[in-house]
Amino acid sequence: MSFLLPFIVLSPIISALILGLLYLYSIKIVRIPNAVFTFFALLSPLISFLIGCFFFIQMVGNDEVFVYNAYRWLAIDGIDIYMGFMADKLSIFMVLFITFVGWLIHIYATGYMKDDVGYGKFFFYFNLFLASMLLLVLANSPLIMFIGWEGVGLCSYLLISYYFQDKQNVEAGNKAFIANRVGDFGFIVGMSILLFHASEFGFDFINLQKHITEVSPLMLTYAGFAFFIGAMGKSAQIPLYVWLPDAMAGPTPVSALIHAATMVTAGVYMVARFHFLYDLIPNIGLYIAYIGAISSIFAALIATKQTDIKKILAYSTMSQLGYMFIAVGLGNYGAGIFHVFTHAFFKALLFMGAGAVIVALHHEQNIFKMGGMRVQTPLVFFTMLIANLAICGIPPFAGFFSKDEILLVAFASGHYELWLIGVITAGFTAYYMFRLFFIVFYGQDYKTNRKIHTLTKSMTYPLVVLALGSTLVGFLGVPQVLGGENLISQWFYDFNKGHSLHVSHQTELILMGLNISIALVGIFIAYKKFFAYSLKEVPVQSGLIWNKFYIDEIYQKLFVSSIKKLSLFISFRIDVKIIDSLIMNISYGFIRTGRIVATLQSANTRMYAFFMVLGLGAIATYLILILG
Repeated sequence: MSFLLPFIVLSPIISALILGLLYLYSIKIVRIPNAVFTFFALLSPLISFLIGCFFFIQMVGNDEVFVYNAYRWLAIDGIDIYMGFMADKLSIFMVLFITFVGWLIHIYATGYMKDDVGYGKFFFYFNLFLASMLLLVLANSPLIMFIGWEGVGLCSYLLISYYFQDKQNVEAGNKAFIANRVGDFGFIVGMSILLFHASEFGFDFINLQKHITEVSPLMLTYAGFAFFIGAMGKSAQIPLYVWLPDAMAGPTPVSALIHAATMVTAGVYMVARFHFLYDLIPNIGLYIAYIGAISSIFAALIATKQTDIKKILAYSTMSQLGYMFIAVGLGNYGAGIFHVFTHAFFKALLFMGAGAVIVALHHEQNIFKMGGMRVQTPLVFFTMLIANLAICGIPPFAGFFSKDEILLVAFASGHYELWLIGVITAGFTAYYMFRLFFIVFYGQDYKTNRKIHTLTKSMTYPLVVLALGSTLVGFLGVPQVLGGENLISQWFYDFNKGHSLHVSHQTELILMGLNISIALVGIFIAYKKFFAYSLKEVPVQSGLIWNKFYIDEIYQKLFVSSIKKLSLFISFRIDVKIIDSLIMNISYGFIRTGRIVATLQSANTRMYAFFMVLGLGAIATYLILILG
């Protein structure tokens, strides 16, 4: 049955190829109805999900790992690299929610993009994006994983700059692509270290895990650090996060797919996949946890002052990813992936709800130009309320269980500063999310008697499903202190060996109550400041936080401008003045020599005769002098 594994990836790849060919046919020959594109676009993630469910059922109650090597792809110095796929409890768990949430986002996108002239092209990119992420999580070796890793980077570029007629969108796509290339260099370095030092018995994950202890601790440290640089880029952590807010330039379904089911979760997954490496280098793990903690509170602070609804959600994603890195950095991979799982539901819901509001208001994204949407879009209001409660960690919604477990991991590890940062960030999260909620849904209308664009059922029904998920999926990880059975911890037991939590139930309950209290305080402050907020005029925003701590400007000065100056120096000083000048002078020398030689080729018979006589005379004189 392992032969079914490639079809989880092949389904969206084949669909993408069909969609691409149909789109070319549509623009070159005869226009194809959107319904045809919709059929292939929605079928592929559903097929992948059903195959994923099949493997999930096979794994329940046992630790079986399914491996399928399709063919030998490369042979490097006696090392065979196969185009192979591996399904274990980590990868199949990821596949299930990537495909299910991805499928719901596809349904939503059919309504959001229904009037777009590039409808078929959009879903070609969309399915290719999903296929790349599935290849990333099902890869049986770092090299195959890197193909999917680069695939999601390419597709993100294509989708972020989808509306390429606008220069800002193209710049946002370039920014995402370049920032991720910086991180990808780290991935390449880490992969190269393992290839040279740990591939004697094979370069797949199973053999690497078996023989990783034979590598020197120094090389392992270098490899672990390099891999995490890649994770910083993909999962938008300090200092490689700057692309994420600008990535909101793409259509809203793209934002939902990037933030909920693909791309940004790749870094967290990668650290969990290399758990056997990071377990041996806890110092790098602790570094990962600190980067995650700093990123989480940094992004939360910026989000408190933003006005673009999608950028607020983008910074919230960066912040939530910081929580995930705290968990995986401290070695509790199950807790980190649990939050990836719950986050997929409520973050997809938040983006899709935001997209529904944006469409209803004719593509307005400034929250201070919204208001009153509670009455005008009641279903969106209700589902967004659930998503807000989930991300804020209010019980019994999904985010409460996963975020609380991460904070417990930080506290139980003895790194109380990480726990404290996480708790403070939870307060900021509740504040900025309900700031958005109260302004958008309870704010006094920015404009009276405005016309609301009607939302299609394909845009609203997925919101209901995701709202149910945001309410219920957290119950898969109910802790024992609440009388539950943490099924997520049991599922990831092998990944969490040696990282069990050791706190009393009393301490756990106190921490839980404190987390909830902090979140409620944040909500209360947002309520006092922004409930029924007057939107007669857009407030002027300024200050350090509003300007995102001027990080973009600093990067522009330190890196972009300096590299541009260096490139201009190389171009005009070295290339033009030295290299071009040298080559042109040599060329001119040949030209001048050619002109001199050309005088001998004048086609003048008398001149030729003169030179012949002159030559004969010179030869005769030479012979007389030598022989005489």
